[in-house]
Amino acid sequence: MSQLEMVNANIRQAAKVLELGPRVEKLILNPNREMKVEVAIELDNGEIATFNGYRVQHNDARGPMKGGLRYHPTVDAEDVTALASLMTWKTAVVDIPYGGAKGGINCDPATLSLRELERVTRKFTAHIREIIGPNVDIPAPDVNTNAQVMAWVMDEYSRFYGFSPAVVTGKPLDLHGSVGREEATGRGVAFITESFFAETGRTLQGARVVIQGFGNVGSFAALFLQRAGANIIAVSDVSGGVSRADGLPIPALIEHVRKNKGMVQGFREAEAITGDAIFTTPCDVFIPAALGGVLTKERAEALRAEVVIEAANAPTTAEGDDVLQRRGIPTLPDILVNAGGVTVSYFEWVQNVQQFRWDGERVDSELRALMTKAYRDVSQLVKSRRLSWRAAAYVLALERVAKATLMRGVQ
Repeated sequence: MSQLEMVNANIRQAAKVLELGPRVEKLILNPNREMKVEVAIELDNGEIATFNGYRVQHNDARGPMKGGLRYHPTVDAEDVTALASLMTWKTAVVDIPYGGAKGGINCDPATLSLRELERVTRKFTAHIREIIGPNVDIPAPDVNTNAQVMAWVMDEYSRFYGFSPAVVTGKPLDLHGSVGREEATGRGVAFITESFFAETGRTLQGARVVIQGFGNVGSFAALFLQRAGANIIAVSDVSGGVSRADGLPIPALIEHVRKNKGMVQGFREAEAITGDAIFTTPCDVFIPAALGGVLTKERAEALRAEVVIEAANAPTTAEGDDVLQRRGIPTLPDILVNAGGVTVSYFEWVQNVQQFRWDGERVDSELRALMTKAYRDVSQLVKSRRLSWRAAAYVLALERVAKATLMRGVQ
């Protein structure tokens, strides 16, 4: 089952719980708009390279559409459509006034110079400029994009429409970005994990945490969970993994990764393990924080964890999810867990629109309030309707989107 089929299956299941009927289901499942463009640039050596760029706008019933822009060789139309749909439900779960969108280019930034990356970004922005905007569709960083890429998007868009900082979020602080945006997704993961433990009368003190993926989200999640008292006993990335029974020194590992081309491999203060060993390491909390589809049926069978906290987008396959449910392992879904990034993106957009900057304390306080409320809302549905965590999150999100869609009317 593809990622898009998985998302749509979750929506159909939620629609049945809510008894919405096929009419509303049709209105909600299909994207509002899909755009594919050719991004042709001149490389530094004078050759011409072409890439496919996509922007899918899924739903705007609750507000302007919001979603990241990823650069990865595997990006295609179906992948972006699935991710755009996820953004609709993610923004609805945390109850911020956005809809969902997503964009991507099937390029590999590792093979491009900084100047080539800028050309790709500006050309793509020029192609999609008519369908994005501060009150229409607001891109943000995603896989292999960052604050610098967002600065180029903002600048290129502003060439056509005047200075428009609110057209994207995740910008550098010196270009009207928000304090706390870079670490927001990882911090949100920590807030949700903390809420899960608190609900069962425990703290994170001494909890054994394993994290698959040590990029922006995984590393910040590790840092904040360690500060809350957890022991991060193993992490992995594409280069392999490292483990340490008494807990990894996360600040030192982050510094090693920064100096080692983004890889955990070779960290001398821990034992090296294979990438797949991460799925069989006994732990209290397992956090997939890389790409989608990693928790397959086989890995879910082998997993030795009390709870799964999905920090990545769609990390669990449908078959893997069935196994986790059968085994009684709670799986807190991506649309709840990793919503911290889009939430602080919302705060950044609010600051841009109001032309008033918040301090870090306010950003963190507002993020904690929204994430913990979203957790409570989903948890209440888990208990009252006897649903899985994933089903409950989709029911909550779909109910909010469906209400907005119906109240706005169908023309």
